[in-house]
Amino acid sequence: MTGRERVLLSLNHKEPDRVPMQDSPWAATIKRWKSEGFPDDEDINDYFDWDFAFFGADRTPRFPVKTIEKNDRFIIQTTPQGGVMKNFRDYTSTPEIIDYPIKTKDDWKEIKKRLNPDFTRVDWVSALYHFNEAKEKGKFICYSGGYGYDILQGYVKSEQLLITMIEDPEWIKEMIMTLAELNLIMLEFMMKNGFSFDGAFFYNDMGYRNASLFSPDTYLKTHYQADKMAYGFCHSRNLKVFLHSCGNVKQLIPMLIDAGLDCLQPLEVKAGMDIIELKEKYGDRLSFMGGIDTRLMSDADKTKIEEEIKTKFEIAKKNGGYIYHSDHSIPHIVSFKDYCLVMELVKKYGVYEHPEPASAIPAVEEKKEQPPAERKKKKFGFGRKKEEKTEKPQQQAQEKPAEPKKKGFFGRKEKAVPETKPEPKTGEKKSMFGFLKGKKK
Repeated sequence: MTGRERVLLSLNHKEPDRVPMQDSPWAATIKRWKSEGFPDDEDINDYFDWDFAFFGADRTPRFPVKTIEKNDRFIIQTTPQGGVMKNFRDYTSTPEIIDYPIKTKDDWKEIKKRLNPDFTRVDWVSALYHFNEAKEKGKFICYSGGYGYDILQGYVKSEQLLITMIEDPEWIKEMIMTLAELNLIMLEFMMKNGFSFDGAFFYNDMGYRNASLFSPDTYLKTHYQADKMAYGFCHSRNLKVFLHSCGNVKQLIPMLIDAGLDCLQPLEVKAGMDIIELKEKYGDRLSFMGGIDTRLMSDADKTKIEEEIKTKFEIAKKNGGYIYHSDHSIPHIVSFKDYCLVMELVKKYGVYEHPEPASAIPAVEEKKEQPPAERKKKKFGFGRKKEEKTEKPQQQAQEKPAEPKKKGFFGRKEKAVPETKPEPKTGEKKSMFGFLKGKKK
């Protein structure tokens, strides 16, 4: 069974041959593993038989990255978002942003101008090569990108961001919508130019140790519309939707399900995210990925990690709907030997006795082309010339000559527009990229 078949069966709440697998070791962890026997020329996804592959686009304002200072322990650099970041030289911790690019609304306006979709946001040669390789191997292929509170922390200081979410939620919502729309346009553009995806993996940390970083009400005011839009868009392209959100996000799960989420990851144990509890409460409406405590992986008593996997798998894998992943990422305190044991245990306890055949995967419905008279306008129009409107004879005589045609994004031609344009509906305006309507401020 291929990774793609395995993941699709699980996400459709059916039992494949074994629990699908994926993980996220730190760069410092892989460096350690290579010194302990991991082959230098081996791809880690193939070595551990992981089932996913991820591809995305640059969604930053693309400010140049420059090194300001470097010493034996730290490196200070500018960021693509326009800020300044301090990090350990070995990248073994979360970097610290020491100067943020957005302090006022005017700062945001300038950054927003740099967030237009663009052909050069994708590394076409390298990405397409690796995409075709992953497809040949039967991987479950995801578009990967982020928007929301977590991404905004790269632009706005966390304290200011949280306060502004209460005092001016409409501004925060505008920023989130802009970043979400950019993701969707680039996703669509990649799909029209060589890529095919099985899912979309969005990341947006919204939780802290014991609860979400903001209330469900604040989520509804700032995030819900973007999530509803993004998840619905992906479903219209037959893509399953994953959300990476660290910390305790239990309070937000009902709203995420309502928005259309298919799978929640990584289920951080130390923040109180219990896969057994979540499976029993939401397992009929949501799939889960993660929930295996990384702290036990390096424990000298190996019965602890075995009991962790055995006990959780027994409940989590039942009737599908579960994918193995650590409860966050693999830190460099976990040795190569320790992690190899984890993989052995995952494969041992992740086997299904009576797996569904790959033919049980629901068939993707073919979208029939509509007759010309009934065809609806495409939201983006990549690769297709926009259709001319048919005007009534009496209107044609009154209109002035049309302006010359202009070229839009990615070289497509736009239709000629009469000098006199219809007035927009009161109280509405189009969003930045034109496929969503919002209220005027």
